[in-house]
Amino acid sequence: MGASISNLTEGTNGTALGPGLGDIPESCVACVFTYLTPPEICNLARLNRAFRGAASSDSVWEMKLPTNYHDLLDLVPPQRSQNLSKKYIFALLSRPIPFDDGNKEVWLDRVTGRVCMAISAKGMAITGIDDRRYWNWVSTEESRFHIVAYLQQIWWFEVDGVVKFPLPADMYTLSFRLHLGRFSKRLGRRVSSFEHTHGWDIKPVKFEFSASDGQLASCEHYLDDTEQDYENGNHKRGCWIDYKVGEFIVSASEPTTEVRFSVKQIDCTHSKGGLCVDSVFIIPTDLKERKGRGTLK
Repeated sequence: MGASISNLTEGTNGTALGPGLGDIPESCVACVFTYLTPPEICNLARLNRAFRGAASSDSVWEMKLPTNYHDLLDLVPPQRSQNLSKKYIFALLSRPIPFDDGNKEVWLDRVTGRVCMAISAKGMAITGIDDRRYWNWVSTEESRFHIVAYLQQIWWFEVDGVVKFPLPADMYTLSFRLHLGRFSKRLGRRVSSFEHTHGWDIKPVKFEFSASDGQLASCEHYLDDTEQDYENGNHKRGCWIDYKVGEFIVSASEPTTEVRFSVKQIDCTHSKGGLCVDSVFIIPTDLKERKGRGTLK
C-alpha cells in the first residue's frame, strides 16, 4: 500500500511522473474525509500538504462532532475551549470531561464521535454508605474514577442514581460495573479476597432504570456463581462484570434526558457482602456491543 501511494507521487529517480495525490484539490480531499473516521483522517494527513490541510478543515470535523457538542463544551473551563478549531474541539471532547463535582464524566467516542457517559459510585445514593460497619471507599487504579464502594456486609442492599443531560438522538445501553470480592496487589500481582463474599447466590439482584419519557427496563441476576454457572463454565468472582440493564432511545426532539437507575436486593431474610460497586455506563448500544466482552445481557 505504501509503495503504491509513493508511486503515484514520484518516479524511480524521485522525479515527478505527472498528476498524483499531491495534485488533488484540498476541497476534494476534504469531501472524501467526511466519509472516514477520525483515526483514518489523522493517518492520511501525513501523506502530503493537501491531505494535511483537508484534515484540519472545520467543515470535515463539524460533521464528526455530535449535534450537541456545545453542551459538552459548556462543561469545559472557558480558557481551555476558546478559539479552537473543530479538529481540536473534537480532540478535547474525546477526553473524559468531569461534571457534577467530578462524580460523572462524558466524552466522545474517538472513532464515531458519539456521546458516552459514566457515573461514579460517589455520584449515587447507597444505603448505609456512611456506616463503616457496612461500606468502605477503596482507592484503586481499576476504576476510571479511581475509587469504588466496597460492601462488607448488609441486609438491605440498595444503590440508586440519576443523571440529567442533553444526550443527542441515539439508542443507548445502561449497565452497572460490579466486582465480586475485594482486590489488591501483592508482590506485584493482582489478588482477590472473598472473605466477606456471601449471599449473592441465594436470591437474584434486581437492576432497573426509567427514562424521563416513560421508557423502562429491568432484569435480575445472581451475582455469585450458581450451580448452573459452574456447569456452563462461568466464573463471576474476582473480575469486573458489566451487567446490562437495558436500552433506551433518545429522539432529536428531547432537549434533556433524565435517567433514574438502581440495583437492589432488599430481601432481609439473609445478609450479603463482599461486593465492589464502581460505576454506571451509558453508551450507544452498538458501541457497547462491539466492546462488550464481559457484559452480562
